[in-house]
Amino acid sequence: MPMPLDATSDLPDADLLARYAAGDRAAARALTLRFTPRVLGYATRLLGDRAEAEDVTQEAMLRLWRIAPDWRPDEAKVGTWLYRVVTNLVTDRLRARARRPVDLPDTVPEVADDAPGAAAAMMQRDRMAALDLALASLPERQRQAVVLRHLEGLANPEIAAIMGIGVEAVESLTARGKRTLAAALSGQRTALGYEDEETGT
Repeated sequence: MPMPLDATSDLPDADLLARYAAGDRAAARALTLRFTPRVLGYATRLLGDRAEAEDVTQEAMLRLWRIAPDWRPDEAKVGTWLYRVVTNLVTDRLRARARRPVDLPDTVPEVADDAPGAAAAMMQRDRMAALDLALASLPERQRQAVVLRHLEGLANPEIAAIMGIGVEAVESLTARGKRTLAAALSGQRTALGYEDEETGT
């Protein structure tokens, strides 16, 4: 018998997937609410394109629903499996993108609001844009490792399972990626307002 959505919120991922496989639509909604924002954010960081990331997220969730009847919880965690599928789908899209010309986005238009809140929002937007641009400059595997570790907050062993590499390789990719990001962003500290925050001015 299907459970109310609020009754599924504390169930483990594998239990929800098993319930979905048995016909419980509330379990599917609970898993969708749990994972869609996370994998969408991850795909968006890697692709730099929200529409493409939405397509990847939808495809990954569809694959999860298709595999649900055959799911074996002793072989993988649901989250790890989903991130691995998203990583592979993103890799396919990036390879396809490399074979065709890419239109670079225009600069973000100015916000015509002089309120302090608007200025802070503009600064935060500029910081996120700078981070996204710096992430986009990383080699693909470094970008995946950095995003999974520092933006998604996953542990190195889980990242290793997602990327299909060893923990030491994850640590190496993450360290190199962080150094490259720091170098790319170091010349923009003043422009992005970080020095003002440090000095209290």
